[in-house]
Amino acid sequence: MSLSLYDLSVPVFTHSLKALAEILKKAEAHADAKKIEHSVFLTARLAPDMFALTRQVQLATDFAKGGSARSAGVEVPSYEDKEVTFAELHARIEKTIAFINAIPKDKFVGAEDRDIVVPMRPEPKTFNALTYLRHGALANFFFHTTTTYDILRHNGVDVGKRDFLGVY
Repeated sequence: MSLSLYDLSVPVFTHSLKALAEILKKAEAHADAKKIEHSVFLTARLAPDMFALTRQVQLATDFAKGGSARSAGVEVPSYEDKEVTFAELHARIEKTIAFINAIPKDKFVGAEDRDIVVPMRPEPKTFNALTYLRHGALANFFFHTTTTYDILRHNGVDVGKRDFLGVY
């Protein structure tokens, strides 16, 4: 059995984004049960120089949509990064899942040999799509989903490894 870039991206991102959404639901329920303002969790960070939870979720969705779209050779949609509530983060996750699942599988055919241009500082860089997906998009996606989990766990939300892994 051979794997395509579709197999390595869309189902992986979808599964983990669903798990991320469930972790956020647990955080919201925890905040409500403990009478903690939602903003306490949404603005929490692990270290002063790290992004807050909201930005971690935004970046996770950015790498999911960007990794999938670039691998398939389709335009990456732009999101405004204006979420400030759990509901808005859930909507962003759902929008991302809908987008990546709408990309036709045939767009990924031959993608492992495609070169893609990725906007980076100080200037855009060109990567082979397979290399970008494996070492860029997936790595960054899991960094930001893990950091979201870690922020919540650090702040007392009852989440564990099974929550992070999701149901499979």
